[in-house]
Amino acid sequence: MSDRPRKQPGPDHPITVTPTGERVVVTVAGKVVADTQNALSLHEATYPAVQYVPLADVDQSLLERTGTQTYCPYKGEAGYYSIKVDDTTVADAIWEYQAPHDAVSQIKGHVAFYPDRVESITIG
Repeated sequence: MSDRPRKQPGPDHPITVTPTGERVVVTVAGKVVADTQNALSLHEATYPAVQYVPLADVDQSLLERTGTQTYCPYKGEAGYYSIKVDDTTVADAIWEYQAPHDAVSQIKGHVAFYPDRVESITIG
């Protein structure tokens, strides 16, 4: 992993992590997968904000870790989970930075959901 580029957020690529301050509920196939009052909003450059939900507030009985991994020079190595609800499996719907870079250390212990792979992500 030491050969991978590691970048710091800055004026050309800002990243902020702040408490969402509202309830976040994620559903798949009509089932609540996550429900929290403790989500974090990660704002990165010009991308839409991403909700990071504490893993403790996710129904982990529905998760299956996959072998998929990706790398972000700003955040680190991400691992993935699929979500299985009854006969529905949504592959690699969740990602997690188990050892995030220092600039985004607040997201440790949190997971994020791909909005186009889950039924809904409701904030408020």
